[in-house]
Amino acid sequence: MKKIAVRNIRLCTKDCLCLYVCPTGAADTENSIIDVNKCIGCGVCAQSCPSRAISMVPTEYPPQQPKEKNVADALYALLKSKTVQERIARQLAENGDSPVLKQLAEAIAKSNRLMAEDILREAGYMLPQSGNTHSLLQSLLNNPPGEEFPKEAAERLLELLPDNDREKQEEKEEKIEKWRCTVCGYIHEGPLPEGFTCPRCKQPASVFVKV
Repeated sequence: MKKIAVRNIRLCTKDCLCLYVCPTGAADTENSIIDVNKCIGCGVCAQSCPSRAISMVPTEYPPQQPKEKNVADALYALLKSKTVQERIARQLAENGDSPVLKQLAEAIAKSNRLMAEDILREAGYMLPQSGNTHSLLQSLLNNPPGEEFPKEAAERLLELLPDNDREKQEEKEEKIEKWRCTVCGYIHEGPLPEGFTCPRCKQPASVFVKV
């Protein structure tokens, strides 16, 4: 599995050992983001970083694992309650006169936002490269939740993020052989084994053509 290096700026302590050990110069950029076009995935920068700010991540992710409907429904219900709580807390912070109450309300709002984000990921949006995420972004573009919705950002995300579910499905469809019986039209998926006969009309494999 091919991997590339990714730097977490928040953890970086500017020791800059990665700049000296990187054989291609991928770690030496003006914006501190490792150049994925130069990175060869050797992992030397991650091993040498004393602050553990660099991680090796795969370039391709598996399809999003599906959730049972009852689990997803429970998570969505919890997500809705956290969203309501965040909205109430923000209203209290904006309209409250007490500085202490305002600070407490802002903390509650932030806490609910973080929990809502975690719940949403667990509900089926853990991977940004998943088909679920693409469907969500497209639905938001088709029906924006408000005038302030950042359409340009959503369009940019759809352009940049690969859809692993669709790509894996297309690869699967391309790899599956399909054979059609010229007598009855039965479609067989996969290679024709020796001695195969059509399960519908009982004709031999010689009457099948690849489609």
